Amino acid sequence: MFDIVIIGAGFAGAVLAERFASQSGKKVLLMERRQHIGGNCYDEADENGILIHKYGPHLFHTDDENVWKYLSKFTDWSVYNHHVLAMIDGQPAPIPFNFNTMRKVFPKSLAKRLENALLENFEYGRKVPILELKKSEDKDLQFLADYVYEKIFLHYTEKQWGQTPDKISGAVTARVPIFVGRDDRYFNDRFQAVPVHGYTALFQNLLNNKNIKLMLNTDFHEVMKIEDGKIFLLGAEFSGKLIYTGQLDELFNLKFGALPYRSVEMKFESVNVENYQDAATVNYPNNYDFTRITEFKKIHPKKSDRTTILKEYPQNYIPGENVPYYPIFTDEAKAAYEKYAAEVTKYPQITPVGRLAEYKYYDMDDMVKRALEIFEELEKS
Repeated sequence: MFDIVIIGAGFAGAVLAERFASQSGKKVLLMERRQHIGGNCYDEADENGILIHKYGPHLFHTDDENVWKYLSKFTDWSVYNHHVLAMIDGQPAPIPFNFNTMRKVFPKSLAKRLENALLENFEYGRKVPILELKKSEDKDLQFLADYVYEKIFLHYTEKQWGQTPDKISGAVTARVPIFVGRDDRYFNDRFQAVPVHGYTALFQNLLNNKNIKLMLNTDFHEVMKIEDGKIFLLGAEFSGKLIYTGQLDELFNLKFGALPYRSVEMKFESVNVENYQDAATVNYPNNYDFTRITEFKKIHPKKSDRTTILKEYPQNYIPGENVPYYPIFTDEAKAAYEKYAAEVTKYPQITPVGRLAEYKYYDMDDMVKRALEIFEELEKS
């Protein structure tokens, strides 16, 4: 009945389903454990009529024109430049830490001296990872690195990941840079926007194809079996391609033990004020159990006397109880994942794709690009 089976209806699964259905005319079965499409990008209007992102804020940004043009076939965009503040000693200041931030938190003379030190050592417009800056021999830059490390980086990282930065991969720590310049935007990509009607509507358009059969509220183990190098669908041997975007350890029933992930408890609040904070997102590196507060009216403007905010409380992932948001990038976790990566090679029909299946971090645009590349590769095989 089906040429392709895809597990997971997030960006990876939805883009691949759309490509196989529209470009190859393949019959695609798309299975999703949740009761909705869109993965962690799922959004919906709340009781205030405000469009909220149920799994935390998702802001689309990319420098890849091909990715932008592809998604633009399925949505119109609202230009949106994300701005983030961090509470530093009780005062909100823009991040990534930049020249404007320095003028906020330091005396003018010190801020100027630090600006000059950065410009003497780094190209204007560059993002310098905080751990790279800590290696500098310049005393002013050492001071700046220590300050940002303590005030913004260290405790936020400990809350977010449940461990100290030295145990986390550089791919994660590089995401907390110092920006050499005055651009207050959180991202500097060429294209920055959110879908006019939300991400859920974008996914509905992606999957609006007669060749795609969507099964929601379905765990793949209920309809598929994988053993002895073979794949079975509804009791019959399946000879097509299986694209898997979930947790790779679950695909093999935790054969080598559970892989570690980090989760987040999302607490939404409806507040009786028109505006709650000065930016869409305010980070709280210190003193609070939550890491950040997002106000969704500032992402999707809505005329309302009330507003909706989201507080995020990082926590350990517990299978069956919460959502696995982030793979934990430690040496031990990587070694555990490699066992499953080796196991999946025994099944040439299976292609693992995505943050959970490949155990690596993808931004939305990276995930779309990866899915488009995988489609081209599989079409040639």
